[in-house]
Amino acid sequence: MASAALELMGFFLGLLGMLGTVVTTVLPYWQISAHIGSNIVTAVVNMRGLWMECVYQSTGSFQCETYNSMLALPADLQASRALMVISLVLSVLAIAIAVLGMQCTLCLDGSGATKSRVAGAGGGLFLAAGFLSLIPVSWTTHEVVQTFYRPNIPSSMKFELGECLYVGLASALISMLGGGVLCVSCCEKQDGGRGRRHGGGYPYPVGGVVLGTGVQTTSQTYRNPTLQAGGINTASRGQTLVRSTSGSSQASGRGVQGAKKPTAAGYDITGYV
Repeated sequence: MASAALELMGFFLGLLGMLGTVVTTVLPYWQISAHIGSNIVTAVVNMRGLWMECVYQSTGSFQCETYNSMLALPADLQASRALMVISLVLSVLAIAIAVLGMQCTLCLDGSGATKSRVAGAGGGLFLAAGFLSLIPVSWTTHEVVQTFYRPNIPSSMKFELGECLYVGLASALISMLGGGVLCVSCCEKQDGGRGRRHGGGYPYPVGGVVLGTGVQTTSQTYRNPTLQAGGINTASRGQTLVRSTSGSSQASGRGVQGAKKPTAAGYDITGYV
C-alpha cells in the first residue's frame, strides 16, 4: 500500500512538472525589459521567449512576432528549443510508461517484477525530462544575469528574469522529484515483493505434535451423534482427526504414513486443512 501511494504521488508530481514545462516552453516571458537608469519609461515592455518576441503597451495593446528564421537564431536559443521539446517528449513517454507499471492499473497485471520495472523506467524518464528542461532555464538565467551587470551595455538593452524562468525551474525540480519517487517505489516493491508474506506452515495450522519426520500434527476427537443416540459407548468409538502440515510433499507423505489410525468402530476421518 505504501509503494502504491508513492507511485501515485510520483506520477502526479511528474504530470505537474510536465504541465509547467509546457507553459514555460510556449509563453514568451523568458526575458523582460529592465527599467533602470535612464530607461524608466514603463509605457512599453519588451518580452522575449523561445518562439516569439512580444511588446506590451500601457494602452493595453499586446503584439507578438514569431522569429522568421530558425537558422538565423543564436545557437543557445536553438539549443534551448531542442532541449525543451525533447523534455516534453520524454515527459509524455514517462506518463504512458508509468501508467502501465503502476499498481492501480490493470495493465501487465500478474507479470510480477516486470510491472515494477516498467514503473521504474517511467520514473527514470521523468528524471531525464526534468534534467533536460533544467539546462536551458539555468543557461538563460545565467546569460540574463551576466548581461545585466555588464557596464558597457546600454540600459535599454538589458533584460530581467521573466516569470517563465521561475516556472521552468520549479517544473524541472518537480519532474525530477516525481521521477525519484517513482524509482524509490519501484525499489521498495522489488525488495519487499508485491505478495503477502505468510508464516511457516501456511495455509495449514501451526502447532500440535511434532513427529519424528518433522511433520506437525493436531488431533481432535470426532463424536458420532448416531452412536451417541443409540446408547453406545462413544468414548470407545471416538475417532481421531489428524491434520498434518509439512514444508514439503515428501515429508507430508512420510508423516501421514507414520501416524497411527484408530481401530475403533465409527467413522474414520483423516484429512488435510
